Amino acid sequence: MEDEQPSIQKQDSQEISKEIGEHELTSENSVDGSTVQKTADNSVDGTGIQKTKIDVLLKATGNAPIMKQKKWTIDPDKKIAWIIEFVKKYLKFDPQESLFLYVNQAFAPAPDQTVRNLYNCYGTDGKLILHYCKSQAWG
Repeated sequence: MEDEQPSIQKQDSQEISKEIGEHELTSENSVDGSTVQKTADNSVDGTGIQKTKIDVLLKATGNAPIMKQKKWTIDPDKKIAWIIEFVKKYLKFDPQESLFLYVNQAFAPAPDQTVRNLYNCYGTDGKLILHYCKSQAWG
């Protein structure tokens, strides 16, 4: 009788791990500090609330002026070209001045790349970190 008990528990744990494996849950802190369970496709599990904006941290590199506000929430469907234009306007760059954006201090994303795609691939701690500078720094 005791030999049957562990096999039942083992079978139950295998079923549970199959269910979890299908959805790949990750936890993320929301703005108010509560933890939200999300599935891998960025939809929220159980609560019906979906994260509609992505937190982007913009860090100055090299000779670029530092922004007073570094953390921004951006629509995930915006393109990198939009972020470049936004930063140029915010920092009051001349139209002919260049601005370079880098993901994780490693590479420059294509201007037509979406924020959602970069966040899904390179986001850490619930935010996407982008470095900006006036001249080429990496890549």
